[in-house]
Amino acid sequence: MKRLLAVLLCVAVLLGFHRVFNAYLNPYYLQILVYIGINIVMATSLNLINGYTGQFNLGHAGFMAVGAYASAACSVYAHPALRGLLGFLPATALDPLLFLVSLLVGVCAAILSGLAIGLPTLRLRGDYLAIATLGFGEIVLVVINNMDVVGGARGFSDIPGYANFFWVFLFAALTVYVIGRITRTAKGLSFAAIREDEIAALSLGISNTRVKVTAFVVGAGFAGLGGGLYAHYLNYLHVNSFGFLKSVDFVVMVVLGGMGNLWGVVIAAALLTMLPELLRGFAEWRMILYSLLIIVTMLLRSKGVSIKQWVRSS
Repeated sequence: MKRLLAVLLCVAVLLGFHRVFNAYLNPYYLQILVYIGINIVMATSLNLINGYTGQFNLGHAGFMAVGAYASAACSVYAHPALRGLLGFLPATALDPLLFLVSLLVGVCAAILSGLAIGLPTLRLRGDYLAIATLGFGEIVLVVINNMDVVGGARGFSDIPGYANFFWVFLFAALTVYVIGRITRTAKGLSFAAIREDEIAALSLGISNTRVKVTAFVVGAGFAGLGGGLYAHYLNYLHVNSFGFLKSVDFVVMVVLGGMGNLWGVVIAAALLTMLPELLRGFAEWRMILYSLLIIVTMLLRSKGVSIKQWVRSS
């Protein structure tokens, strides 16, 4: 009952913020807030792979692309038929239902891609795994770029705009909650065991490959969720939005927040989303200042940022 009340309270608060922001907040600032929510989903899911399990994934944007294009294709091509079948439902209930179906399709597609790359490559370690995941991300972009059904090199347009502040932060909260719960269970501690010492974990009966694949699949699924939210908020997709530098952005968020630090990564995702926008007034110096701020932060907070550190320092 307490958990149900907490969920209902969270939904009510998000709905309240959604209505207030839509009515009074500048659309530019609202867009930045939505991007913060999407980046929280992406960085938190990557933290399960890179931070908690100690793997080095450089293709996280590839999973995001798979989820984005799969969910967008479902909305564009399958929704007309579904509307005909479910026409008896009111529009206020039909649109959210169709949106959830599209997100589920994107999550499932990302999970399947996570299995496809995870099973053959997760026996690799360190730099070798990073190169394999980097190759996966590039393969995804090349395949999408040659698929006319999703626009190919022209990009995928006319995607329904289902996503908004409420949906993005609802799923961001769900992602943080699920990842936090997973890593705090008895079985979830096997992620940290593999990160610290794979041989010692194996001697304790932990199946390293199974745990790695689990982390990869769960992380890929939430990355697909982030991609679906991105697609239905932006209403347009292009492969240039999911390149190697996008994966690097997510890696930087995880490293800056602290490997395996849940709330630190959430803070880092918000900071690194806002910083480029706050520095726009410095024109050509913007990216230099952005890079310098990251370097200074890592020097002063080598273990990542966290709420506890800020409270102690203040």
